[in-house]
Formats: sequence, C-alpha cells, structure tokens
Amino acid sequence: MEKINQFIDRYRDDLIKKTQEVVKIPSVEGKCQPGKPFGEEVHAALEYVLTVAQEMGFATKNLDGYAGYAEMGEGNETIAILGHLDVVPEGEGWTYPPYGAEIHNGKIFGRGTIDDKGPIIAALYAMKALKESQLPIHKKIRIIFGTNEETGMKDMEYYLSKEKNPDIGFTPDGDFPVIYGEKGIQIFSLQQKFSNDCFCVNPINIKSIKGGTRPNVVPEQCTAILQVVDGYKPKLEKQLDDFTNKNSCKIMMQQEENEVVLVSQGISAHGSTPEKGHNAISQLLVFLGGLEDCNYGVFSFIQVYSKKIGMEYNGESIGCGFEDDISGKLIFNVGVIEADENQADIKINIRYPITSNGKDVLDGITKSLEGADIDLILHEDSKPLYVSKDHMLIQSLMKIYKEETDDYDAEPITIGGGTYARTMENIVAFGPLFPGDEETAHQKDEYISIENLIKITRIYGKVLYELAK
Repeated sequence: MEKINQFIDRYRDDLIKKTQEVVKIPSVEGKCQPGKPFGEEVHAALEYVLTVAQEMGFATKNLDGYAGYAEMGEGNETIAILGHLDVVPEGEGWTYPPYGAEIHNGKIFGRGTIDDKGPIIAALYAMKALKESQLPIHKKIRIIFGTNEETGMKDMEYYLSKEKNPDIGFTPDGDFPVIYGEKGIQIFSLQQKFSNDCFCVNPINIKSIKGGTRPNVVPEQCTAILQVVDGYKPKLEKQLDDFTNKNSCKIMMQQEENEVVLVSQGISAHGSTPEKGHNAISQLLVFLGGLEDCNYGVFSFIQVYSKKIGMEYNGESIGCGFEDDISGKLIFNVGVIEADENQADIKINIRYPITSNGKDVLDGITKSLEGADIDLILHEDSKPLYVSKDHMLIQSLMKIYKEETDDYDAEPITIGGGTYARTMENIVAFGPLFPGDEETAHQKDEYISIENLIKITRIYGKVLYELAK
C-alpha cells in the first residue's frame, strides 16, 4: 500500500489548495430555492466538490441538491464515506477571516476546515490515490456529500429515498481511533401551568425566568426578574450571600425600579459533557427553590426541580439514572428555561446508554414526577448506534489506524454525542480528530493542521483499500 502514500505525497499541494477553496464557500444553510433546498452557498459547495470529483475521473451524481456522490470501482457491495459540506454560522471573535482559509503556523483556518470540508477533500484524494495506484479492488467505493448535517439531516432522508444504504462505511465526522457506539439522544420539555390566583401570595413573586440557548448546550446565564414585598429584600440578600458562599458560585442581584433582577452565571459546555460546564439555570433554580416562605405558583415547579434535578447531570433523582458497561451513565442536561407567573417550560437533552431505550427513560421520569402536575412533551428520540467491536468494519479501521499511528494500545470508543453516522446503517465515525488534539469544530478559529490533513488522507486511502480489496 506504499503506492497510496506516493500518490498522496504527489498531490499534497492540490489537496491543500482544494481544501482552501471549498472552505472559502460560506455554506451555512440559506433560503430554499428550486434545486437548492438548503440555499445558494450550500449548493455552491456541493457543485464545487462534484466538479472536483469529475475532474478526478469519478462518476458523479447530484440528487436534486439534497446530496451528491462520487464513485469508483465495480461489484455488488458498496463502501461509503459519508461527509457533510454545510457548516454552522461563523460567530465572532476570529483571529483570521472565518472564510479566508488562511494558512498560519502549518494550520488552515476557517469554518468547516475540520468539520467536515477538510476531511471530505482528504477522502476524495484518498480515492484518487487508490484509483491511480491501480491496486486491485472488488467493490464500489462511494463518497457521499451531505448538505444538511448541521440543521436537521434532511439530506440523508432524501438520499435514502433515492439510493440504497451502502453495505458498510465510515464518516470523517468524529474522533479517532473509531467510534463504535453512540448513546441515544432525546430532547423533551417539562411544562406546567399555574393559576393566577397564586400571584402575590409569596413575599417574592417571579415575573420571569429566562436562560439558555439550546437544549444541547449547558447554559452559561440565566436571569430571573422578581417582585419583592417591602422589607423582604434584606432577607433575600442574606439568603443569596449564604448560598453563593456555600456553593462557590456566582449569582448577582440588581435593583431595577420596583423589581429585583437575579443574574446567574455558569460555564457553557456541550450538552454531551455537562460535567465540563456549570449549569446557570440549575444553579439559580436551586437557590430559588430554597427560599423561605415561597411555596405557591411557579415556586412549586422550582421546588420539584430542586429536588428531582438540582445540579445533577446523570438523572439519578428524576428516575432515569441508567448506565451500562459499554457507554457509561446517562447524561442529563437542562438547556433552556422560560417561566413566568402563568407557566414554566424547560427543555432537556438526554444521552441515554446504548443498552437502554427511550421508553424506559421517559417512563422513569414520568413515574418520578407523578402527582406534580408536570407534562412531559417529547420532541426527538434518536436511537443509540452500536456496532460490535468484533465486527469486520471496526477491526479493519482499527488495524489501519494502529499501523499508521503506531498506537497499538488504542481501543475503539463510545461517545455521548451524535455523529453523521446515525443517518445510515453500518456506518461509524472514524476521525478526523486524533486523541489529544484541540477540538475547534463549531468554535472560533476552527482549523485543521496540514500535517493531520495529509495524515488522515493516508489513513483513509489505506482503509478504503482494506475494505474494498
């Protein structure tokens, strides 16, 4: 397989250039147009890679702008590489232009460099190197270009309505060595309505609570606007001081005309790893739930929250503290809250163990909340992904990874997050992020190092040969 490396080295400059060119296309989902379901820029990125693939000599197809593919080889079985060309918005605070694809210190900077455009170009050049090496293969190899991974994955629904599921394959949309299991993912709301006749019964009344941005993000801020009866403010201040000192946390009190505003500051993190952050919503509700003389209306909901959720992130107290030996403990993240004197609504993101199921999770929560008059509304349930470590696909990917990295102690992993692999059967995530590397996907100053871009191209080329020979 040394031939593959020789061809990859020959095309090193082209590989870098093509990565830069596709990164320069700001392929954030835009307004739907005829033949361009996810907008002009996403369509431009799809057309770009299809043109590059055609110039490499591959057969290509555009599936009505929803997806496309490039293909080589013959046979009854198809090996697939599944990648996406759409990106999340660039955000602010970049050191270099987010769509400039500039090279600094051996790194290509830009939105999509690691997620997922760099790996897609790497996979294309891996196919090209395999093709030109003339090594014997007996299966089809297809790289599938997705366009809607970041905002709904409707691209793969459409793809599978037109094309067969490949026999096996991988997506360069995760971590090395190889991800053989992904937890199930649920998003749901807990809601409760209150009677207005409770308003003004408490010495403190809550006009509103708002916090968080998305269910799968640990909220870094939550704000409560309160009405406090005359003479109670000193007691509220003391209770707040006692709470923040005891728990080493930050909740600021501000006086605005006739209202008191509490601002809870946490630390943001991904919802799949809430232990890396500090939940500003939970912190504030635990404080409010412990206030003296406050028992009516929205406070009844808050007290249930304090008891059943609190600062936990594994669901133990709310009846869903499942775990298994394969993927570990369930992960429970409260991401968004909107509440006032009439209603409360929190949105929750759960990652449940591979051997569990969504029904057991919901049944456990429902039973735990029995009698609390709180409604559970399910929005999404994505089943776990699991491929045995003994499966030929996992064994083949691990074999090449170990040979190319000399990391012979590496073992396949499971994660709490979800990758593009979930959209198809018999697909697992395989790179592009190496163990210990900085994770910059969805962050400012996203980059891929040129060294790793070449390295993953070599790995993918040899894996394709291993699977297709």
